[in-house]
Amino acid sequence: MAEAFDAIIIGTGQAGPPLAGRLTAAGMTVAIIERKRFGGTCVNTGCIPTKTMVASAYAAHLASRAADFGVVAGPVRVDMKRVKARKDEISGKSSTGVEGWLKGMKNGTVLEGAARFESPTEVSVGGRKLTSSRIFINVGGRAVVPDMPGVDQVPYLNNSSMMEVDYLPGHLVIVGGSYIGLEFAQMFRRFGSKVTVVEMGPRIIGREDPDISTTIQQILEGEGIQFRLNAKCIALAPHAEGVSVHVDCTNGEPDVMGTHVLLAVGRRPNTDDLALDKAGVECDARGYIKVDDQLRTNVPGIWAMGDCNGKGAFTHTSYNDFEIVAANLLDNDPRRVSDRIQAYNLYVDPPLGRVGMTEADVRKSGRKALIATRQMTRVGRAVEKGESQGFMKILVDAETKLILGAAILGLNGDEVIHSILDVMYAKAPYTVIQRAMHIHPTVSELVPTMLADLKPFD
Repeated sequence: MAEAFDAIIIGTGQAGPPLAGRLTAAGMTVAIIERKRFGGTCVNTGCIPTKTMVASAYAAHLASRAADFGVVAGPVRVDMKRVKARKDEISGKSSTGVEGWLKGMKNGTVLEGAARFESPTEVSVGGRKLTSSRIFINVGGRAVVPDMPGVDQVPYLNNSSMMEVDYLPGHLVIVGGSYIGLEFAQMFRRFGSKVTVVEMGPRIIGREDPDISTTIQQILEGEGIQFRLNAKCIALAPHAEGVSVHVDCTNGEPDVMGTHVLLAVGRRPNTDDLALDKAGVECDARGYIKVDDQLRTNVPGIWAMGDCNGKGAFTHTSYNDFEIVAANLLDNDPRRVSDRIQAYNLYVDPPLGRVGMTEADVRKSGRKALIATRQMTRVGRAVEKGESQGFMKILVDAETKLILGAAILGLNGDEVIHSILDVMYAKAPYTVIQRAMHIHPTVSELVPTMLADLKPFD
């Protein structure tokens, strides 16, 4: 006989645990199901461990530049086992913290195992069957293994298995010149590996404006990272050095020989083994669960949150999914996915902070718009810290004066971008920031200065 609960939550990523907290606090009995590691991608193989390693790479890079600051230091050596141990400790505390929180919830029952739907209201876990009129899916995603020649003939790494690396690859070849690939590229170059990035497209991070892509590539090339673009016919093969990556580029040798290869070509949702067909839940062609503006599936009583719904691929979008669901269910507050503004960071150094529309998006829209840019070499705080690479860019609607989008590639860009994002959420004109008195010396103080230079599109 099925065990009855007021709610069932499948997965413990960034949306599931806080929703469990809200529901149990409201007096509901909640079953929380996790088949592997508590905390999901962010805690175990994503944000927390990778940014911990980025911090170690930054420390190594800064130490190697000590002479630039008048500091005398000896040769820099990276101990990869200690780098991994630090990462494991920080990531592990986060994961065990989530597990302890869930297992300590009054009215909560944690089950460890793989969940499968038996009907629109029933889920099985191991030998147990659960039933509820409210089921929330928060199963996340995983790295894509591309269907390319030779992929089954060589050992390869992905973003998850990279977390187990406690050695320095001699030559790391990264297939994929987008966000995950670039972070690992700079990280391991700073640790001491030779790094080559192979990208099928004509430029890296193709969703960004060309000036952003070009500048980031130049920054990374300045650190010794090599790029092979327009790699239209990628293939892998064993080689005496480790692995051969065929890139078939018009310029350069047709093959790159590396000791290790990292596949960073996208992610897919963890929905293929949930037996969603038994519940009647619809997915799109890529396996993402279809949801409406309040994250409800086509089946009444079933919601999908986080990476598996295709509405965002970030920790912050997943957590916002929780906030939307909780607001609608418990607070009589009709929040919607369409209310949020696209925002994310790329954690190379210097970081890229992005909100709203790109310049290409705005030009394509045909609206009258204003644009302003400022080089980080003209930002005193960046110059003082010896980190003046990059630039800032902002786009404004010429008629409404509302900010359409912005990109800050430079020192503290990942934090400064929020001052722009908040004004966008307030639906306030750009003059609110332009006329604000910011503190000196900071990076943020140059945002009003940049806005004073707004000009119509060419």
